[in-house]
Amino acid sequence: MRVLTVLAALCASALAATSDFIDSTTVYIQQIDAISPPAPLADIKYNPSTLSAELVSFDAPEIEPESKLLRVGIYDVATSSWKSSTSITSVETFAKGYSPTLVLSLDAQGGVIGVSCKSGKIDAGQTRDFGPKIKVRKTVKGKLPELNKPVVLSPEGKVATPEPEKTLLQKYWWVGLAAVMLLMTAGGGSE
Repeated sequence: MRVLTVLAALCASALAATSDFIDSTTVYIQQIDAISPPAPLADIKYNPSTLSAELVSFDAPEIEPESKLLRVGIYDVATSSWKSSTSITSVETFAKGYSPTLVLSLDAQGGVIGVSCKSGKIDAGQTRDFGPKIKVRKTVKGKLPELNKPVVLSPEGKVATPEPEKTLLQKYWWVGLAAVMLLMTAGGGSE
């Protein structure tokens, strides 16, 4: 009985581990200078809700020596067109001593809207985690601008000029009047 329970728990954890990544995509790369079709660069599995990703396969691009720039994105082979926005990167991104990082940009529904590629120099003492990396970013609603008060226009369409500020006497004349009345009505001492 216990063996069956342990076996069921192992199978459930194995299924949970394989179903963690629910979407997949293939990133393509194309040389800008040469007239060559886009070639697959990486197969990626990702989960849009947790923003986790796994690199299934990565094929280092074969680049012609005269090429300087590369286009990276999601390419549809059936229609021969780019499905996502593309980004341009230098050939040196994939040079020896650099570790490329592919950044998937997702929309609110989890679809890929763009791919970009950047790289970082590998430290000479670094012995692990120097291969290609994946980052997944989801678009979020941006911050609204903080606006000042609206400009008030007069009926003629001109900017209304503010009224000049009142003087101290114009503001507090009633306090002076109350003080004078108090002095006049106060009874004097009889001698």
